[in-house]
Formats: sequence, structure tokens, C-alpha cells
Amino acid sequence: MQRENRLNKLSRLRRTLREHMEELEKSLAVVFGRAPMVKGNVYELARKCGKPNCACARGELHRSMVLTWSHEGKSKLFSIPPERLSALQEKSAEYLRFRQARARVTVICKEILGVMDRIEKLRREEP
Repeated sequence: MQRENRLNKLSRLRRTLREHMEELEKSLAVVFGRAPMVKGNVYELARKCGKPNCACARGELHRSMVLTWSHEGKSKLFSIPPERLSALQEKSAEYLRFRQARARVTVICKEILGVMDRIEKLRREEP
């Protein structure tokens, strides 16, 4: 009875391991992609210029699309020309997908190691 219970647990753990491996493969698909990516986030920036007679002083803020990213601990900002906006949005989105996949791979690998440890414990016998 105990041996059968152990074998059932092993079977479930192996199935779980296979599921994790399949999920790992799906997550790695982004890594194997060829689309270019740009580190950073694209968003609309609205700000005042500081001139007292400007329309922005009355609340009509200056708006521009920017790419922001971190470099050596400091935030960098790049004003995006309209003709490059679409391309940079796509490349920024690809970078976000890549980073999310990387984070998921980290979690999956930890889960795989946990399952492997449980399999080892169930399979191990005393000498």
C-alpha cells in the first residue's frame, strides 16, 4: 500500500514536471524570436515649459511622446519624432514581452527544482 502511494505521488510529480517543461518551452519562444527590441517604455509626457505667458501656464501642457529607460541607475528620456513612434512602440513592447518571459522562466525553473527535489526524496532509499 505504501509503495503504491509512493508510486502515485511519483507519477503526479512527473506529470507536473512535464507540465512545467511545456510551460518553459512556451516562455522561451519569446527568447528565440528575432524581432528587435528597445529597452524602455514609450508614453506621452505632458509638462510646462516655465514661460509665464505660455499657454502651458494656463493648463494647456506641452505634450510629446518619449521613451524612458534606466541606465546605470539613472532615468534617461528620449523625445520620439513622430515618424519613429510606431517602430519604437513595437520594439518597446517586444522588450517588455522578453522581460516578462525571463521573469516567468525564473519562476518555472525554481518550480522545476522543487519538483525534482520531491522526486529525489521519494525515490531515495537508505543504503
